[in-house]
Amino acid sequence: MSSSSSQNSGYDLSFKVLLIGDSAVGKSSLILSFISNSVQDIAPTIGVDFKIKLLTVGGKRLKLTIWDTAGQERFRTLTSSYYRGAQGIILVYDVTRRDTFTNLSEVWSKEVELYSSNQDCAKVLVGNKVDRDSERVVSREEGLALAEELGCLFFECSAKTRENVDQIFEELALKIMEVPTLVEEGSTAAVKRNILKQNQQPQASQDNGCCF
Repeated sequence: MSSSSSQNSGYDLSFKVLLIGDSAVGKSSLILSFISNSVQDIAPTIGVDFKIKLLTVGGKRLKLTIWDTAGQERFRTLTSSYYRGAQGIILVYDVTRRDTFTNLSEVWSKEVELYSSNQDCAKVLVGNKVDRDSERVVSREEGLALAEELGCLFFECSAKTRENVDQIFEELALKIMEVPTLVEEGSTAAVKRNILKQNQQPQASQDNGCCF
């Protein structure tokens, strides 16, 4: 099903998912691999970008709006506002670069605590680029330990080969659906209420209209 058919009648729940992590860990490639089943070289994200994916998980038709954030320091203040309202957060590191792993605990997880408006949002820790296993410097055991410390699900994946890519988003969606408050936020009734609020604010609706 294409994202162009994403009418309220086309899905049961709508969730916002945010990908965070250092620059060049493969966040954009991970999203593209999930959305289109293909991978290509991608330029670094400037600020933020988002993609929409419709899928069925746990018997529910879901609309995932997946936000891709820039990892560069100069964009941090720009992206902080995009944490708000996210029901799911994916923290990504590169298994071949230890600094991207340590920054998740020293920088990114602290930003989640600071900016996330949903303290019970579902989180997944993802070690990307396992197709380059000979270059690995972060072990699976270290990833599991950090995921436990941060209260995250854990996956290792390859955006290049698509190993575990679908499972990351599907398991995250299932985890979100275990939390009643997050399900309520993502219900079509709540989505309609948000649309009505936006329509009652002319300036906001004009701003939204310029984003495409």
